[in-house]
Amino acid sequence: MASEKHFKYIVLGGGVSGGYAAREFAKQGVQPGELAIISKEAVAPYERPALSKAYLFPQNPARLPGFHVCVGSGGERLLPEWYSQKGIELILSTEIVKADLASKTLTSAAGAIFTYEILLIATGSSVIKLSDFGTQGADSNNILYLREVDDADKLYGAIQAKKGGKAVVVGGGYIGLELSAVLKMNNLDVTMVFPEPWCMPRLFTADIAAFYESYYTNKGVKIVKGTVAVGFDADANGDVTSVKLKDGSVLEADIVVVGVGGRPLTTLFKGQVAEEKGGIKTDASFETSVPGVYAVGDVATFPMKIYNDVRRVEHVDHSRKSAEQAVKALKGKESGEAVPEYDYLPYFYSRSFDLSWQFYGDNVGEAVLFGDSDPSSAKPKFGSYWIKDGKVVGAFLEGGSADENGAIAKVARAQPAVANVEELKKEGLLFASKI
Repeated sequence: MASEKHFKYIVLGGGVSGGYAAREFAKQGVQPGELAIISKEAVAPYERPALSKAYLFPQNPARLPGFHVCVGSGGERLLPEWYSQKGIELILSTEIVKADLASKTLTSAAGAIFTYEILLIATGSSVIKLSDFGTQGADSNNILYLREVDDADKLYGAIQAKKGGKAVVVGGGYIGLELSAVLKMNNLDVTMVFPEPWCMPRLFTADIAAFYESYYTNKGVKIVKGTVAVGFDADANGDVTSVKLKDGSVLEADIVVVGVGGRPLTTLFKGQVAEEKGGIKTDASFETSVPGVYAVGDVATFPMKIYNDVRRVEHVDHSRKSAEQAVKALKGKESGEAVPEYDYLPYFYSRSFDLSWQFYGDNVGEAVLFGDSDPSSAKPKFGSYWIKDGKVVGAFLEGGSADENGAIAKVARAQPAVANVEELKKEGLLFASKI
């Protein structure tokens, strides 16, 4: 007979959302044995952004337990002992392969059965692999991806083994930009390849992208745009040796890192909950169409009050905040207390080399660039506002101080009217500081 365990609350997923949910449960009050966090990873929840940055630094790289949640938002570091002290069961290295929401049952790959009263789905995303598309040679050694700490260990090992070698980064988004920088910092010869006309096209305008591409080029990163990897060659040991591109060119490679996006992990729940925009549809409390089942982070498609729209957001900030909101809401429901609805302002950020940018709001409408966007400046500082229907709806800033970043967040939240676009260009950050 397979083992069976019952919990009042189960959080399925041990990523950022899982860790922040655990902390919120502890804050709200949970009895020993009531709550379990089930994770397929072998370690307690940690701050995932460290993996593409400090984890791979050539000097003093970050390591666990240094970046367990909730240090990424200035909170307390939750070590495995913390969960035990709070009476929270941390069930690691456990992959759930079947979820039956009608009978409130989860089944693991090893056949263990877990039952619950309330379920919080925090399964996050999986990386899209080139082998998913049948790309020739995509299973060769040293073609690497980055999602979990095990992936980061493999990449770190490859960097050490191939010192001074050639690295090809496939993808020009978040992961592509951050990893190209960190590979260059490790003195590898780095080429970045992506099909779009400029990097980070989901967020950057051509003007913003031009700055980063020039900055990276000045640092020695080669950029190949407008083409994709269609195959890989390997040696007799199965180690990758080159990347074949659709435009016919071939790039030598000792390491290939692929960052072409993720897929929300919703398969377990297909046909059991309402879905929308690629995620699990929730209300403002993150409750799904099935009462007592909540979904947070990457997998949730939720009402974004500020834009009167429903959206799915893949970013650590929302992973943290949605988890906290869902726990407050479900505990509020139990106690009969009203909880303020989720009023999320989209926020994205990235750090690479000596650069650091933040973005708030919505990147729709006319983009207005301001400031010093010369990549050869000692300390470039520039930004962009997005104007729609005569109002500022989004704001981006590179090289801002904490106060300046706070100011552009306020602008994106307040959506002030703009009378004169030329005046706004001249004012730049001053406009934000007046809000």
